[in-house]
Amino acid sequence: MRIVFMGTPEFSVPSLRRLAADGHEICAVFTQPDKPKNRGMKLIPTPVKALAVELGLPVYQPQSVREESVLEEIRAMAPELLVVVAYGKILPKALLEIPTVAAINVHSSLLPKYRGAAPINWAILMGETETGVTIQHLGEELDAGDIILAKRTEIGPEEDAASLYRRLSELGADALSDAVKELSDGTAQRTPQTGDPGPYAAMLSREMSPIDWNKSAGEIVNQIRGLIPWPCASAELSGKRVKVYRGQVGEKTAAAPGTIVSAGKKGIAFAAGDGQCVVIGELQPEGSKRMSAADYLLGHPINM
Repeated sequence: MRIVFMGTPEFSVPSLRRLAADGHEICAVFTQPDKPKNRGMKLIPTPVKALAVELGLPVYQPQSVREESVLEEIRAMAPELLVVVAYGKILPKALLEIPTVAAINVHSSLLPKYRGAAPINWAILMGETETGVTIQHLGEELDAGDIILAKRTEIGPEEDAASLYRRLSELGADALSDAVKELSDGTAQRTPQTGDPGPYAAMLSREMSPIDWNKSAGEIVNQIRGLIPWPCASAELSGKRVKVYRGQVGEKTAAAPGTIVSAGKKGIAFAAGDGQCVVIGELQPEGSKRMSAADYLLGHPINM
């Protein structure tokens, strides 16, 4: 099929690669403008742009796709499909009406649950044991379009958002490949979303980082897993903030929430609000590198 692809981060890369491998005619790749990074403020291309250049595909990086000149350019391409995978901007109705077959999106949850910008993180934050990807028709209401198909996967008990992100990006590419084939064959289903969508998967913020030790140990571990790689859960050790990268539910304790119960090779155990411990196994002090809790204790002993 003749496709205009829109995507920006690493999550979008497997989907673009799969469409190209499937032999579709990708007439344009739209992605966010290059952004300056690091100390030299060098302009860095988006992951999607890097792949598009590698594949020899034409790349477009407009500041806005709402401008009539951009819309006219896309109309001139005469796409059958508009495929959107984490592009990063809300698209106007005028754009969604351009493709002759459909405008579709890869969403990283089992819709209608976790509509919004951060569904992978929120699935873990809310303690879900299963998630997936949904291929849906794009409409004016965010993530509320009719469903073409969905693929499910379990969330590992120790899996963090970064690991799940990588897995779902590949699962999304598989689902997209199947959906595009069905659309091409004329066999694609179109199922309206029904049921309670549940909590909205809002963008993450730094305000979500501090650990509240009054919460249950399970909730705290989910917070640690769900906020990786950004903004990361955080705690105070010896009056200084540390980012927390790994934690697990430990033994029962009668200590008050937030009390350090033990500190050694297995990690640093804090009392949680439900009478169980959270054992921190990996952390990053401010101005330092990520390390195991055992290595941290070598230079920062905790007197019990």
